[in-house]
Amino acid sequence: MGALPMLFDPRPKEKREDIFDREQEIEMIKNSAKEYPITLILGIRRVGKSSLLKVVLNELESGIYIDVRKLHFDSGGWITNESLLKAFENGLNSLSHPIKREVFQYLKRVKGVSIAGLQLSFEPEVSLSEILEALNKRSRVIIAFDEAQYLRFYGRRGGKEFLTLVAYAYDNLPNISFIFTGSEIGLLHDLIGVSDYESPLYGRIYNEITISPFSRELSIEFLRQGFVEAGIKIREEEIEHAAELLGGIPGWLVEFGYNYIKTKSFENAIKGVMRKAEKFLEGELRELEKRSLRYILVLRAISMGFDRWTLIKEFLESRSGKIPNSRLAAILEALQKMSWINAEYKDGEKRYRIIDPVIERVIKECFNL
Repeated sequence: MGALPMLFDPRPKEKREDIFDREQEIEMIKNSAKEYPITLILGIRRVGKSSLLKVVLNELESGIYIDVRKLHFDSGGWITNESLLKAFENGLNSLSHPIKREVFQYLKRVKGVSIAGLQLSFEPEVSLSEILEALNKRSRVIIAFDEAQYLRFYGRRGGKEFLTLVAYAYDNLPNISFIFTGSEIGLLHDLIGVSDYESPLYGRIYNEITISPFSRELSIEFLRQGFVEAGIKIREEEIEHAAELLGGIPGWLVEFGYNYIKTKSFENAIKGVMRKAEKFLEGELRELEKRSLRYILVLRAISMGFDRWTLIKEFLESRSGKIPNSRLAAILEALQKMSWINAEYKDGEKRYRIIDPVIERVIKECFNL
């Protein structure tokens, strides 16, 4: 197939010129990282948060990137101090060479840090607080945690040990900034807990930036430019139909373009998107099922149009037996915090919908429960 056009390359982007129409968001994140000790980047799955974060870190040249979701899965579902240290170590070793040389000069005096050339390693006794204190000697260091809600699986207290470290840096290390991204927006808010008196970060000031899906018009323009870049002719009505089906979510638009280039078929390109979404959902739904099969049944009900409380409850009870109102309320609240669904009022009634239209379609068509 040759080289992929950049807009339809499914890999995360790391350069500004490879990002479509996100100049304002990039500048907002950059300015926030310079001005605020803590920045939250929020948005649903596949909206492009990771790409924007990596672009910003590359441009500021002083960012340590940690993928917490990967850390969570690689460590068997529970993030230990050792695994977090290893992630820090990898992040520092991934810095560009000029910055790495400077940073390593500050770190070489920290107990438990070994440096050989341009590679650094941590001994088990190394202290994260001492690492941050050393990094604070530089004019600005940004530590970014992608999908940070998974930090609730760190330590024995739902991530509070980690947040204590962040609070220490907030109060004492003015040259350290933290960026946390989150797809499960409510869970990230709960983790950070600036309004929770029991949170180590209670009362701290932070900035919040939300990354939204593209509008229908921008989705169409994104697809047009991607196909021009690829030298592929496609009918305008197919572009418009794809934009309507995929809901402005860049990850799905990219997947559609990538599959269309391979197959030259609208139907096959859409099927490719759905297969990708189905594969993604298999793992996500397994995680939900660990909580209760009822979480999946609620999603199934909403995908089928049973979008009001009474209809969801009837659907659920027809398949899993009686459920107390308090339990259903807890499930709906949890699904909203995990950014699977949202609630809106229509004709005076609260109605629930699945936020991602691709996920909604796959749950409706492929997961028959």
